[in-house]
Amino acid sequence: MPVWPKSFHTFGLSLKTAATEWKLRRKRAAAVGQERTRRHLLGRLATTEHWRNAGLQPKMSYAEFQSRVPLQTYASLAPAIERMRGGEPNVLWPGVCALFGLSSGTTKGEAKYIPATENLLEHFRRGVRDALLYYTVRARHAGIFRGRHLLLGSSSKLTTLGGTAGHQAYAAELSGILPLVLPDWAEKHLYEPGSTIAQAADWDALVDGIVGRTCRCDVTVIAGVPKWVAQFATELYARYAQSGQPIRDLQQIWPNLEVFVHSGATIAPFAAELHALLGPAVKFHETYVATEAFVATQDTDAPAAGLRLMADLGVFFEFLPLSEFDDARVSQLGAKAVSLDAAQPGVDYALIVTTPGGLVRYVMEDVVRFITTAPPRLIHRGRTTLRLHAFGENVLEREIVEALVAVCSRNQWSIVNFHVAPLLTNNLTGQQRGRHEWWVELKAGTISTPTGPQIAGGLDGELQRCNPDYAAKRKAGILDVPFVRLVMPGVFEHWQRYQQRWGAQHRFGRCRNDRSIADDLAQITNFARD
Repeated sequence: MPVWPKSFHTFGLSLKTAATEWKLRRKRAAAVGQERTRRHLLGRLATTEHWRNAGLQPKMSYAEFQSRVPLQTYASLAPAIERMRGGEPNVLWPGVCALFGLSSGTTKGEAKYIPATENLLEHFRRGVRDALLYYTVRARHAGIFRGRHLLLGSSSKLTTLGGTAGHQAYAAELSGILPLVLPDWAEKHLYEPGSTIAQAADWDALVDGIVGRTCRCDVTVIAGVPKWVAQFATELYARYAQSGQPIRDLQQIWPNLEVFVHSGATIAPFAAELHALLGPAVKFHETYVATEAFVATQDTDAPAAGLRLMADLGVFFEFLPLSEFDDARVSQLGAKAVSLDAAQPGVDYALIVTTPGGLVRYVMEDVVRFITTAPPRLIHRGRTTLRLHAFGENVLEREIVEALVAVCSRNQWSIVNFHVAPLLTNNLTGQQRGRHEWWVELKAGTISTPTGPQIAGGLDGELQRCNPDYAAKRKAGILDVPFVRLVMPGVFEHWQRYQQRWGAQHRFGRCRNDRSIADDLAQITNFARD
């Protein structure tokens, strides 16, 4: 296949920008398209051994699909995925699958191998394309396609998995897989840091390679996880300073840098820092991408409007009210889930997907809330596995992040990292009370010196304001004021490096309902449990 001149593709993408704007105006088309997607997927899935034996039929109505097909978890599908890794055909999806997306989950999670079939990879290609086109609609031009797109992700070097005679399986994290399946023209004209450098497994080696290769490129887009883009920019500053050429922001290196496309975690703790590091004119464009599916992307200039659900890219979405969610009996909750046309704004839902990777009614462990349903725009609220509910408070990860960001913004403190865990303490009468223990690392050199009690009071007020359950537990005396530990610089980096989770795609659990991370941090910092 010929690699056409870049100008040809830029012109074509300008035309697609106009088509995308027309598509975004069709506010009520998403639910209709979702039903079409469901029927198409069932036609393919019903030909496979696993789903045929599970009773899935190609012409099932949604009501039949909803009541007869149980919700699935990775544990329930793991035996079938293991067979696919061994080369067995037609297990969860037609054909043989040789590539698997490695989803290491949040901190201390078990690795998951998500089948990356050709059809799923095509879904991601279209998702990346459409997410960029959504930005061009916002910007009113397609100029970003005239420069290079720097993706800061995990290594694209494939890990060899166990196979059988005549079959070899491979795995990589999603950000490492996508560069391998780019169209020829995109790899030639857009993608950075290039296939060789992208295979670097060590984060520091990756940064060195990117600096050497891209300093003379015309970069218009940077994409990656906020924390690691900030880390990359900081290290870039240091390298230029050491060479005697200090820079004020990355636009000084790349004058046409226009947009930062981010995913993987909320940008709120790093937004101010990233604005300063990247340059005041660089815009932010949010996407919601998981190993299982490309879920949503920003389609307006107002972040509070939520992200547009990618309802026309071949994935069928369902939503289980979080009030009904119970991870001990997920398989029994299928009838409680609803399709897009029945979803309601303002309700927290566990996200469920049926995909061209062979996952059917798969619970992704993500919590979402719709801002509007026509058009469908949502926000990511956290993880079903990462929320604080040891004392019945039901505090979601997003609420925790926003509370700390609000307190620090008022005082001009910059967040480096943090983690929250439940803690039982004894009061003066010997009775046990619950509270949240916060481990917080802030940047040095702030205008006012922060203290633990000062931050704790602010956090308590913010959480009571935004979460009625938390407020009720505080009023009833079930929860005490949070306990905040300010840690020395480098504590979280030390822990992540020790756990071999230092790099662009390792997600850090901001909160857990156990103390597995908190107790590790206590050992590192020599804090005694209260």
